[in-house]
Amino acid sequence: MIFKFLSKNFYISFSIITLIYFLDRLTKIFVIQLDKNNLGSDIFNSSYLNIVLIWNKGIAFGLFSFNEAYLYNILSLLISIIVVILVIMSLKNQGFKRYSLLMIVGGALGNLHDRIFYNAVPDFIDFHVGNFHWFIFNVSDIFITLGVISMIVLELANNETEK
Repeated sequence: MIFKFLSKNFYISFSIITLIYFLDRLTKIFVIQLDKNNLGSDIFNSSYLNIVLIWNKGIAFGLFSFNEAYLYNILSLLISIIVVILVIMSLKNQGFKRYSLLMIVGGALGNLHDRIFYNAVPDFIDFHVGNFHWFIFNVSDIFITLGVISMIVLELANNETEK
């Protein structure tokens, strides 16, 4: 049974998840270290991009932040269950849909790691135009968002071809 999954596709999938996870880890460790060395969260400022470290206790883009430990733990457990479901889905799918799911899994694992070890997710990429700032996010959030957008596009394209 287990040898069924140990194919070329499995190794490619595992490599994609691992690459996203380690890219996320490296960027977060780098920014956290810069924050410690600079003694402040404003690391880099420009006209359109700031690198500023914030600790996010909520879900995507700081939504639903919780101060209650049990709610935070329930949210982390829910995310863990979703990651397992996404891994199973990615093993059962082919092509672009599989890679979209793998992007989501890799990003989710990066953020889940931070939830477990830091009790918060470090976000640091702040795009802005003038005083209008988008949500502050990290590398994992980029891959999760790209994966979700890809899944939406795939579903819309499949619906069009079925009509």
